[in-house]
Amino acid sequence: MNDVRIAGVGLTKFGSSPERTGRDLFAEAALAARDEAGLPREDYEEIHYGNFMGELAEGQGHQGPVVAEAAGLECPATRYESACASAGVAFRQAVQTIRGGGADVVLVGGMERMNNLGTSEVTRSLAIAADELFEVRAGVTFPGAYALMARAYFDEFGGDNEDLAHIAVKNHANAMTNEYAQFHREITVEDVLESPTIADPLTLYDACPITDGASAVVLVSGDYADKHDVDAPVRVAGAGQGGDKAALQDREYLAQTPAATKAAEMAYADAAITPDDVDVAEVHDCFTIAEVLALESLGFYEPGEGIGAAARGETTRDGNLPVNLSGGLKAKGHPVGATGTAQVVEMTKLLRGDHANSGAIPDARIGVTHNAGGTVASAVVHVLEVMN
Repeated sequence: MNDVRIAGVGLTKFGSSPERTGRDLFAEAALAARDEAGLPREDYEEIHYGNFMGELAEGQGHQGPVVAEAAGLECPATRYESACASAGVAFRQAVQTIRGGGADVVLVGGMERMNNLGTSEVTRSLAIAADELFEVRAGVTFPGAYALMARAYFDEFGGDNEDLAHIAVKNHANAMTNEYAQFHREITVEDVLESPTIADPLTLYDACPITDGASAVVLVSGDYADKHDVDAPVRVAGAGQGGDKAALQDREYLAQTPAATKAAEMAYADAAITPDDVDVAEVHDCFTIAEVLALESLGFYEPGEGIGAAARGETTRDGNLPVNLSGGLKAKGHPVGATGTAQVVEMTKLLRGDHANSGAIPDARIGVTHNAGGTVASAVVHVLEVMN
């Protein structure tokens, strides 16, 4: 099985860019990743690309050829859709392609353009990631769905809004030094608790923003890297994917995310590690409760124990396991189709030592990314490791 290494990464600034097209956003990230990798254009064999709502936001389907041209490449390009996990799924498929000997050089990434739509249109567009027949028609939105999960967690395990508020505060603090983050504003626990309720018990500051942006990663096989003396100090050590029923009412648990648990177990086995070996994590915190559920599914905490991690300082930049040093989806932003590979970009920089927050983890060798779709009906986990 071929080793998979990360040769280059690229990001756009996350935020509101309604004047830019999706292909323009992806071109910026892809060309940045290509420039960092420094590989010949003709060596790129495939593009794997994540996007969720391009048909709704831009009227553009069949995006593979469009983004290939934007990236300046002439090779087969495939688009993946798995709600908010679109780019994470694309990344896993790219890893499998290289491991299986199907390619040596692959560009993988994602893009989402959302702010050209109004808030109500974005809400309706995002809702197609839920079960249309049994959830959307009943009026369920994603803030409402995650509020149900938060309420179920509180009822089963305890915890309260103040515990969640500490997560938002932590992630906003981490985003302050991230030049690509959407928000550069610190907040307090009181700010979170006093912000408007969007779906009880969640408030406005428990939620991630509407974001435009793109991300890209150049992956190469170990053989290619060695032959061409490519500077690629971080490798993809493990990959896993899990699934669950789309509709919440069909699940056995509301306060746990088995799809992410399955993905994590698969990724850890693939990398031959345990949760105790992980030094840093980037997790899918579309809402603050989602970070709690992620920590527990990743095996860092037993069910019911992750809720107070941020308040106890265990997941802050000075804690034993820093989580979302990028600012997370909460403060860095969440361009849905780009988030999975954006997490990989951030983690790669953190492990290489060239991220603004790398100083918090100077000796880190192993990082985990956790990307989820819908109410974690889809989940992808990757283990990145610094090469010896």
